[in-house]
Amino acid sequence: MAGSEAAWQAAQLGVPVVLHEMRPTTGTFAHRTGDFAEMVCSNSFRSDDDERNAVGLLHWEMRAAGGLIMEMAARHRLPAGGALAVDRDPFAADVTARLRAHPLIEIAPGEIAELPVEGQWIVATGPLTSGALAESIRSVTGADSLAFFDAIAPIVYAETIDMGLAWRQSRYDKGETEEERTAYINCPMTREDYEGFIDAMLAADKAVFHEGETAGYFDGCLPVEVMAERGRETLRFGPMKPVGLTNPHQPDRKPYAVVQLRRDNALGTLYNIVGFQTKMKHGAQVDVFRRIPGLQNAGFARLGGIHRNTFINSPTLLDDHMRLRLRPNLRFAGQVTGVEGYVESAAMGLLAGRMVAAEILGRDLAPPPPDTAMGALITHITGGAEAKTFQPMNVNFGLFPPIDARGGRKGRKDRYKAYTDRAKTSFTEWLAGQS
Repeated sequence: MAGSEAAWQAAQLGVPVVLHEMRPTTGTFAHRTGDFAEMVCSNSFRSDDDERNAVGLLHWEMRAAGGLIMEMAARHRLPAGGALAVDRDPFAADVTARLRAHPLIEIAPGEIAELPVEGQWIVATGPLTSGALAESIRSVTGADSLAFFDAIAPIVYAETIDMGLAWRQSRYDKGETEEERTAYINCPMTREDYEGFIDAMLAADKAVFHEGETAGYFDGCLPVEVMAERGRETLRFGPMKPVGLTNPHQPDRKPYAVVQLRRDNALGTLYNIVGFQTKMKHGAQVDVFRRIPGLQNAGFARLGGIHRNTFINSPTLLDDHMRLRLRPNLRFAGQVTGVEGYVESAAMGLLAGRMVAAEILGRDLAPPPPDTAMGALITHITGGAEAKTFQPMNVNFGLFPPIDARGGRKGRKDRYKAYTDRAKTSFTEWLAGQS
């Protein structure tokens, strides 16, 4: 995401770009293609509400800045209530086609194994930085890259879901069209179903880490069984919460818990189990997930998995233009900097591309103001976060300067709207200053 967006932004500003990609010559366990911007963990860019949600605001800012990722996401959007979900394969194919067709972008296949010494570079290696390049980063920075474990949710064939038990409905019937209001498939559980499911999941065989590895998970993408280990009711207040939904098969009976599946492709033939990233072994996943009412005969297009992600300690290593202090010709962008999420990664790529282009063109581009979503993120990773406890972070209003509460205390919705109104004004002014 970050590399694709960075290349696009720099080229759009008139700067020739060479885009290096190691796939498919050198693959990863998680990727299936050689396409740019391939979505692995999920097909969702999360909430698209740009008035009261921080990630929705980030969508708005990227669109305002001519972001390629947001443009292609709109082209391949799937019904998902208030979320921005996309048909992942055509999305990546279109991003790739646009980059290959750009007259100022040259595609150079092959792995970069060492940090380059000469020229202007953006290192946007995503969550699965190759071993050789990770070792080069450690050598140059003199510090170990931090690491955490990320997990992937399984995908189910729609035709194998029992719609005699499950039903279609977005939570709180959210969405402007009937298709959006029925974008999710819901599988209800009784208390007995839920307790048996939790027991089976906790007892299932799990992936074993290599010697010396410890599982430092990112809280926004915890394996489902790790959430269950934190308390038997944790999932009922997380991805399995039974609120905002009415089972038409039993309208007078409230489910004890609900498992939601979100459409994963335009054909509607694939659905991913929302929030069910997992480290269970594949055989155990089939047994455990088929305990869910409606999925008793489920066929799986992809089972879940777990992988190790690395990221640098950006607050100590990067300046406010995302340059490596020790080698200013190197900028870092995307998840390797310690932002979490597709959108956040692409947004940091957008900034890195614009900043390096400005430098090459002899101009200085200041970071966006910290009261914008992009500004809040770059401020966080380049000095706002505590270096000793630095961990991957999604965009959230806690990263923004507080809203002035004079004139009366604002409710949460009004306060969030005040954040987004302020941000849109500041971001529009920041963009205007570049023309």
